[in-house]
Amino acid sequence: MGPKPAEERADHDLFRTELVNLIDHRHELVRLGELIDWQAFADEWSPQFASTTGRPALPTRLMAALLYLKHVYALSDEYIVERWSENPYWQHFSGERYFQHELPCDSSSLVRWRQRIGEAGCEWLLAQSIEAAKSGGVIKRQSLDTVVLDTTVQPKAIAHPTDSRLLNRAREQLVEAARDAGIELRQSYARVGKAAEHQAGRYAHAKQYRRMQREIKKLRTWLGRVIRDVQRKGGEITGALKAKIEIAQRLHAQRRDSKNKLYALHAPEAECIAKGKVRTPYEFGVKVSVAVTAKEGLVVGMRSMPGNPYDGHTVDSQLEQVGILTGQAPKIVLADRGYRGVTPTAGSRLLISHTRRLPPSLKKLLKRRQVVEPMIGHMKSDVLLARNWLKGAEGDALHALLCGAGHNLRMILAHLRVLLCALLAWLVWLASIVSSAPRSPHRRGLA
Repeated sequence: MGPKPAEERADHDLFRTELVNLIDHRHELVRLGELIDWQAFADEWSPQFASTTGRPALPTRLMAALLYLKHVYALSDEYIVERWSENPYWQHFSGERYFQHELPCDSSSLVRWRQRIGEAGCEWLLAQSIEAAKSGGVIKRQSLDTVVLDTTVQPKAIAHPTDSRLLNRAREQLVEAARDAGIELRQSYARVGKAAEHQAGRYAHAKQYRRMQREIKKLRTWLGRVIRDVQRKGGEITGALKAKIEIAQRLHAQRRDSKNKLYALHAPEAECIAKGKVRTPYEFGVKVSVAVTAKEGLVVGMRSMPGNPYDGHTVDSQLEQVGILTGQAPKIVLADRGYRGVTPTAGSRLLISHTRRLPPSLKKLLKRRQVVEPMIGHMKSDVLLARNWLKGAEGDALHALLCGAGHNLRMILAHLRVLLCALLAWLVWLASIVSSAPRSPHRRGLA
């Protein structure tokens, strides 16, 4: 059923104080709420609620505000709902008229709303953050003519993968699924499997790799025995047990030189990406393409790229998203040397860093390519890009877009905060000028 309409307050709210009388209207969240077109969310998401039966959906402004606030303040689904019931500014930002003491919804509602709106809905959230930045004066329209492209890794919320742990965990899950299906196994290897996993970790710590490989070989052998035992006694295998067997077989067959390795049992889409960093040589997640404005660093495009493609092969799809979100195609695209050998098909001009024999104006403009690096750092440290907890490849896409929207709102809030500080400083200066001005003789006589 469609979202709840705005409720008309009855006489029983006569003695309740409205939020507008409790909050400071100069607060940045209040001013940000005025910059966002909330009615556009209801118009855009109304086709998602075509049914006329069932319980009414939660208000679109409430859910959009919760998704925004979650990434602006880097909180989990559970904590953002709890904090909402304590913060009048968050409630005013969400469209509430009176202060609410109860939770706005269950934290699982955020999960269902992300699944309902999908990638297109999260792109809409990012697009509205760009429109709010335009309305708030954070960027100008000509700033969209020059963008900077770069890629980073969005790490998945998984443990560091080791062969011993993966093999033993796959065996444990397969044994548990077989018991749930009523299959009585010949042997579960529960005691020796756990001991072999711990021993392999000790050998790895002591750099005794031959002994470590011997323990891993035992774990792989025991996993293969359990797989064959389940296949013999299970008959026609379907459902959850079939999925567990497929994962176990994939893990049992992979070796060091295998392609498309499995790094997490609960997140088979996670990939190993080498970025060449000393502190983190390898990261496990998905590659994300980022597009920001060259002058301000506002995110105008963000898209997950499964399969770890070459950076240059992501240019066309990223510029396509930038055109959809901003309504115009950039004229100049700045990128690092990882994008060499590619010509954009959208008609934009691609400038690669360290290109020689450029005019002075373009050489100066090319120095703005580095603006994307701190923006990625802020997104990883401030808006949850450093660890993705959403499930599957779709969760990777949704989380990347929401992180971009959260980064944009943080930039708008910082801009509004600076404007407020400048206004207060000007008022203090004006008051000091008025108080120090000499009085006229007529006014001195009156005094």
